[in-house]
Amino acid sequence: MGIVSCFGSDLNHYYDQLLAGRSGVGPIKGFDTTEFPVRIAGEIPDFDPGEYLNPKQARRFDPYLAYGVVAGKRAMEHAGLKGPSLEQLDLRRCGVVVGTGMGGMHTFADGVHTLRDKGVRRVSPFFVPYIITNMAGALLGIEYGMMGPNYSVSTACATANYSILLAAEHIRRGDADLMICGGVEACITPMSLGGFVAIGALSERNDAPEQASRPFDRDRDGFVMGEGAGVLILESLEHAQRRGARPLANFLGGALTCDAYHITDTRPDGEGQALCLQMAMQDAGVRPEQVSYINAHATATPVGDPSELVAIHRVFGSHTRKLKINSTKSLIGHGLGAAGGLEAIALIMGMQRQELHPTKNLVNPIAELGDLDPIAETSQKCTVEVGLSNSFGFGGHNSVLAFGAV
Repeated sequence: MGIVSCFGSDLNHYYDQLLAGRSGVGPIKGFDTTEFPVRIAGEIPDFDPGEYLNPKQARRFDPYLAYGVVAGKRAMEHAGLKGPSLEQLDLRRCGVVVGTGMGGMHTFADGVHTLRDKGVRRVSPFFVPYIITNMAGALLGIEYGMMGPNYSVSTACATANYSILLAAEHIRRGDADLMICGGVEACITPMSLGGFVAIGALSERNDAPEQASRPFDRDRDGFVMGEGAGVLILESLEHAQRRGARPLANFLGGALTCDAYHITDTRPDGEGQALCLQMAMQDAGVRPEQVSYINAHATATPVGDPSELVAIHRVFGSHTRKLKINSTKSLIGHGLGAAGGLEAIALIMGMQRQELHPTKNLVNPIAELGDLDPIAETSQKCTVEVGLSNSFGFGGHNSVLAFGAV
């Protein structure tokens, strides 16, 4: 696994901060927000790519590319794939599916200003390559010489989950032995912030940033923008065994559905999400009573949180009283296209540590929680054999992944 987050790029530090219930949300420092009604985000402070990018790359790359490449390289390193072990890979059977919701928004904004102020001849030749959504995966493929399937997915906030499931399908079908997969986002820019402000999606708790993201709480007033990258290395069990790798978790299965309802709102009856949960468990070969934990989408929006809980109750029935549920977004904000990757890593580390992080700012639970355990405020020791990770995006794109302990 590889990560770039508001808590840095070290996996253990990332999960330690989650377990401690520390918030990564604070005032936006990247640009002047004086005229904005929203001035907070889960921003990555002083990003240092370290040895993972050379100085020219670090200077030129759009932040979304830098985050994606660094997270991908760290994931490969974490998987022991460097030096002789990397040389032993059959690169024709290795691929990449790394998606992003919005692409190179920094580069796009800079290009518009350049065109307006200096004319067309001053537009950078890197403008197109650095804004398109496939380039983070392309750069990773180029870096390692991987010649297998390589493309991007862009399904808003469900992007990373879609990418992980599609990567797994390539392995299942026999197209590849190993896939780099996940999601990345770097869109804390004036234009992106302004767009989300315009649709009324964001919390305006500027005076109390750490209390702004309030999933499942009656006083929630919208999500908090986040950014970063979460990347996994998936491989067949046989391939992992041949190279002597120690699996971190089993990818059991997943599913994709569409609400077919609204461009931004989720279905109030949770039907599309419920169908996705059911199909994911069917694909994974697990029964509802085998699931003990759900890392929820849980953005803290007025419409989204209740509909997700309605869907969970529809699918799990009386088993909900035995389910643990939490929201990583309560601590790091909503990573948009990166969210599913950041949350899959949180889920897997929770399985490994046998301790699940809290949902921050849950003071007045909404009625739709029912008998679900939202792990509020403090972490809980818990042995998880099967966990689900939910991601739902604008346009009604639903995705659920199932992971099993090793």
